[in-house]
Amino acid sequence: MKAMMLTGIREMEMKEVPDPVIKTLDDVKIKLQVLGICGSDIHYYTNGKIGSQVVKYPFTVGHECGGEVIETGPSVTRVRKGDIIAVEPAMWCGKCDQCLSGRHHTCRHLKFLGCPGQAEGALSEYIVMPEESCYTLPGGLTPDHGALSEPLAIGVYAVKKAGEIKGVKIGILGFGPIGMSVLLGAKAYGAGETYVTDKIDERLAVAVKEKATWTGNPLKDNITEIIRQKEALGLDIVFECCGQQEAVDQAVDLLKPGGRLIVVGIPEFNKWTLSVDDTRRREISIQFIRRQVGCVEDSLEMMSNRKIDVGNMVTHRFPFGKTKEAFDLVAGYHDGVMKAMIDF
Repeated sequence: MKAMMLTGIREMEMKEVPDPVIKTLDDVKIKLQVLGICGSDIHYYTNGKIGSQVVKYPFTVGHECGGEVIETGPSVTRVRKGDIIAVEPAMWCGKCDQCLSGRHHTCRHLKFLGCPGQAEGALSEYIVMPEESCYTLPGGLTPDHGALSEPLAIGVYAVKKAGEIKGVKIGILGFGPIGMSVLLGAKAYGAGETYVTDKIDERLAVAVKEKATWTGNPLKDNITEIIRQKEALGLDIVFECCGQQEAVDQAVDLLKPGGRLIVVGIPEFNKWTLSVDDTRRREISIQFIRRQVGCVEDSLEMMSNRKIDVGNMVTHRFPFGKTKEAFDLVAGYHDGVMKAMIDF
């Protein structure tokens, strides 16, 4: 089969590699139809690592995918040949303390599609995944919905981890696909006023379409001053979705005493800094988000019953052979890109 593999910093090429094969009773072989490019894929493309996870070349990234089941192991019952499915990229052991406590996303032996040292990614014609990672798409959903269920599940999970959301005033700093997923999830669960920021005006235009209360560009606007004028007491919850130190600083400034800072973004640096005086005296709660757990089905259901519409998320499409062009577009934040999709 063909696989598009990273071969160096900002380098990739199409290679012929062996087809993956069914090895266990609960394996599922999937023919990929579509894949969404994630910010973490871009980190590996431009930096060759995320923290301690360092690429050894050549390596295949990619994990937001939808495809068709073409073969199953003899014990598989939840999907069958011909099903169009969404893929949960995480593969957990089911036996460690984390899995047994319901935290399979922090499994001690976790393997994740497209994560160095764990599993080759989905930028290939076929992948094999365990049965528990496969979700048949409800009626009316397409492979695009399957791929988008992965970032959407992270947004939904972040909203759930934030605590009571109904009627509260929130900020979302960074409106890429994860920020958009947070907004869609928050609105589905009844959030009140929503304040959204991003450095790309085209993304802010999408936030307006999604009925954000207010949008602002930190390159042009004094975000803290403007939001504080509108919400003198401060915001209840702020989601940091861009992995930037200045966004965390803004979030702390925007929160009311007892407010909640939800850190979702993946930074390119190794240490966050926080103002001791501002966080301690106002008793700010801080929650870090690690992917998601138990929210793929919720995301698929909400898309199926139209509580969430992801129609504004995909802005660009590329054929498999032009994957590098797609990665360069996303890495450079060109052309107002929100989500770029690869069609196999």
